[in-house]
Amino acid sequence: MYDFFQAEVVNIINESPRVKRFFFQVHASFPFSFIAGQFVILNIPIDSEEGITRSYSIASAPSNDNIYELCIALKDDGIATNWLWKNVEIGTKLESTGPLGKFVLPEAIDCDLYMICTGTGIAPFRSMILDIFQNNVPHQNIYLIFGNRMKEDILYNDDFIQLAAEHPEFKFIPVLSREAIENWNGLRGYVHPIYLDLIKENRKAIFYLCGWNTMVKEAKDHLKEAGYTRKEIKFELYD
Repeated sequence: MYDFFQAEVVNIINESPRVKRFFFQVHASFPFSFIAGQFVILNIPIDSEEGITRSYSIASAPSNDNIYELCIALKDDGIATNWLWKNVEIGTKLESTGPLGKFVLPEAIDCDLYMICTGTGIAPFRSMILDIFQNNVPHQNIYLIFGNRMKEDILYNDDFIQLAAEHPEFKFIPVLSREAIENWNGLRGYVHPIYLDLIKENRKAIFYLCGWNTMVKEAKDHLKEAGYTRKEIKFELYD
């Protein structure tokens, strides 16, 4: 069993047609200190007296203000997300756990990082990247390879473009599978050919995978075939 406490929604941003950014603030009596890459569990008060629980990665950088951000996609058949869309507004209080999980950066970033994701799998990577740059964490090249269907699905697009302009060692690589040719002159298709081509130039790397289950499984298989070990491949799955 997990310990839950009250977290209040203090802001909501519509990031895309099907994704909202929910900002939660925890009361000062419950210091909320997390490591970039961790997640929380929300207790959604539907279906039963106990409610139902859902896990969401924290998308904001660690801070001292007891506020954390969740980036949540609406699912047509999703009981939890439909309830959140219909019922949550600024001032709503939900039960939340403290930070959980070990999907975090290594203590020393002494080789290139490949962050490969789809959809809201971007959330833990945004937290990690912001943490690295805000705290001047020593690092090598960082490749953020972000797969989506349409241009409107690229979450935090402007933020990542700006970060890439400010930090040449940070490579933001969005790739789209279904956008019309006239609307997109960037990379097309899926994420796998992108990182497989990049690792030909520099073999030493650590891979972080997060997103749709099929993508993560295929990426793990490709990387193992390329000779990388379990210690070099870290992942989290999103339904």
